[in-house]
Amino acid sequence: MRRSQRKQEEPDLGVLSSRTLFSLQRELFTKLGEQGHAQVRPRHGAVLAYLDVEGSRATDLAAQSGQHKQVIGTLVDELVALGYVERQPDPADRRAKLIVPTEKGLDHMAKSDAVLAEMEAEHARAVGEEAYAEFKRVFRLVAERQTGS
Repeated sequence: MRRSQRKQEEPDLGVLSSRTLFSLQRELFTKLGEQGHAQVRPRHGAVLAYLDVEGSRATDLAAQSGQHKQVIGTLVDELVALGYVERQPDPADRRAKLIVPTEKGLDHMAKSDAVLAEMEAEHARAVGEEAYAEFKRVFRLVAERQTGS
């Protein structure tokens, strides 16, 4: 099938999910920038979106985000330099380090959660609470099936 013919069809899961992700990231990071977090970029979400308030191991962040551990290490280095996280000894394993959010990181995480909650509420109002809840349920099932988790 020629590409021009494919364009006329309904967008597939990859196109829909990437459009949604990139648009969501644009809106989220624009709003976070307006709230004092202009230095954080979407790539940092591989750490900040999965980071526990008590701290997380880099290997866990890599597994949860689907990124290589080396990528997570680079992102953590950037976030340390920006003042969002710090490395601390893991009390459960002296050989390991925990990535722990700083006050600035906690502020970013809280504001990010609030922005995302408002975005979801807007979608629910637009399509209906029930329809949005069903969409999320099905999308979660598709995501779990796709990722094998």
